Amino acid sequence: MNNHIQFLVAFLSFTILALAAGQIGQVFKRFRLPLISGFLFAGILVGPYLLNLISHEAIIRLRFVDEVSLAYIAFAAGSELYLEELRSQFKSITWVTIGLIVSTFTLGSTAVFLLARFVPFMQAMVGNGRIAIALLAGGILVARSPSSAIAIINELRAKGPFTRMTLGVTVIMDVVVIILFAINSSIADALLTQVAVNLGFVLLLAVELVLSIAFGYLLGRILQMVLSLQIKGYLKTGLILLIGYSAFVLSFMLRDFTHAQFAVEILLEPLLVCMIGSFYVVNRTPFRLEFTQALETVGPAIYILFFTLTGAALALDVLVETWAIALALFAVRIVSIFIGSFSGGTIAGDPRKHNRVSWMAFVTQAGVGLGLATEVAVEFPDWGPAFATIIISVIILNQIIGPPLFKWVVNYVGEARTRATASEFDGVRDVIIFGVEGQALALARQLSTHNWQVRVACMQEGFEELVANDDMVFACHMTEESLRRLGMEKVDAIVCMLSDEENYRICEMVYEQFGTETMVVRLNDRANLEPFHRLGARIIEPSTAMVSLLEQFVRAPTAASLLLGREEGQDVLDVEVRNPNLQGITLRNLRLPLDTLVLSVFRDGHTIISHGYTQLQLGDKVTVVGSAKSLEEVQLRFDG
Repeated sequence: MNNHIQFLVAFLSFTILALAAGQIGQVFKRFRLPLISGFLFAGILVGPYLLNLISHEAIIRLRFVDEVSLAYIAFAAGSELYLEELRSQFKSITWVTIGLIVSTFTLGSTAVFLLARFVPFMQAMVGNGRIAIALLAGGILVARSPSSAIAIINELRAKGPFTRMTLGVTVIMDVVVIILFAINSSIADALLTQVAVNLGFVLLLAVELVLSIAFGYLLGRILQMVLSLQIKGYLKTGLILLIGYSAFVLSFMLRDFTHAQFAVEILLEPLLVCMIGSFYVVNRTPFRLEFTQALETVGPAIYILFFTLTGAALALDVLVETWAIALALFAVRIVSIFIGSFSGGTIAGDPRKHNRVSWMAFVTQAGVGLGLATEVAVEFPDWGPAFATIIISVIILNQIIGPPLFKWVVNYVGEARTRATASEFDGVRDVIIFGVEGQALALARQLSTHNWQVRVACMQEGFEELVANDDMVFACHMTEESLRRLGMEKVDAIVCMLSDEENYRICEMVYEQFGTETMVVRLNDRANLEPFHRLGARIIEPSTAMVSLLEQFVRAPTAASLLLGREEGQDVLDVEVRNPNLQGITLRNLRLPLDTLVLSVFRDGHTIISHGYTQLQLGDKVTVVGSAKSLEEVQLRFDG
């Protein structure tokens, strides 16, 4: 009972510290550093070598947190291996992957073996021990970071052959490294226990791989069954993590059982089992989106727990002695990445411009690499923690240097599609409405009554008569030049009321070429929602909008009437703070017209419920209600 209480106290204490680590990660993010660096730093701070809020004993008791997290990391790696998205760049992906594996594993393993006499825990080892550790280190150095790559690609909205090749290689590399680790781990175990590496050992290794694949398939079928259940999403997510954890429990039980009964150990690699199960779900079942969504939902919490515990487990005394070794391995890895990516790209026939710089896209390293280093620490407790400390130090360097290099190279090859810089406000509120129909023209006239300069873009053929008879309607084609003729550079908002395909083409062009911040889209099919969300468009779904409007009239009829402009003499206005004289002014000192009221302030992606002491900042969007005349005065005041 005493052990159970100690475990519960350790887990609750660690959970509280992990919450604090989450906030520290956000601080690191503000300085454009990776979140996981903040989590690792927090773990180091509360670990046994500094504040000792998490003791060595507590770290051992919390080992299950590592195993659940490692299962999640393997699931995440497998979920990224979606074959439909990798086929178009198969040749480039194959050759660059081969080049990177051969060069990184060969040079990395060789470097670790040659540096053995400078590494404290390797100095007393004989040849077999050094070879075992070199194989494990070389395999882990092969790992990449799909999560970092995907985050940067999404941030830059990168598209093109280079981006597809990079993402494909990054995803497949983490799959390969797990298989490579499973093989190396068995070889290392044999070398360290003086087991002969002969035909019998090779057959045993083949049996282990076949069993891992079979159990991975079985785990995938179990995941499919869980995902098909009609239960709450959080229950499914919990069951998914429990199934992943069970793979580790089963692996340890099988190892102990075979050792006791047959005098030989069968090592199932739980990471490989989980990855294969995840691969099966995303490629062979209809639950890919639900599975990936469950992983994305629980991901932030898992990463906080895992990286905080990893930081606490870092052997700082070893790090102090071996920091130069970590730097040397970091340098060797960079060189090997350049050799592998350049040679692989050259064989595949990729453009020379890409081959010279593609190495920058493969530096990032995080989840799987850290997971494998942690697993070494668990499987080989005598020297594993010291080994993990050196490898994690290399991974941290890669994760700090890698993302900026990746961003630079995507921009260099011309595949970044970021939002253009919007023009300065010229004092006139302009809007372009795409689509000529009754609703579009009615909206145009209503905006005109609120002093907006409105242009309606007629995109269809056969509307020449309407264009000639209405001074708000202009003929336009879906080209950048046509939009420039409409004065898009000075437009404050667009409204798209065409087909979803046409709406997206317009929004994407406006996003990339003009940077217009307010894009309103009437969506026709909810299945097309996500692409518009990524562009930051504001989406109206007619069917759901009508239900929401009716609901508002039932729950808050006065507010609904006010928002719709049906309250006589009253209106609502969103106005941006552009007047530098209002920087830092509190709302109570604004001296707005007496018949106006500030409802909220929108800042940095968050809505602030305002009060008298709320201080304005340039760029804030303030929602104000009042009479039309007073709102005009507010608009002038905020525009400066």
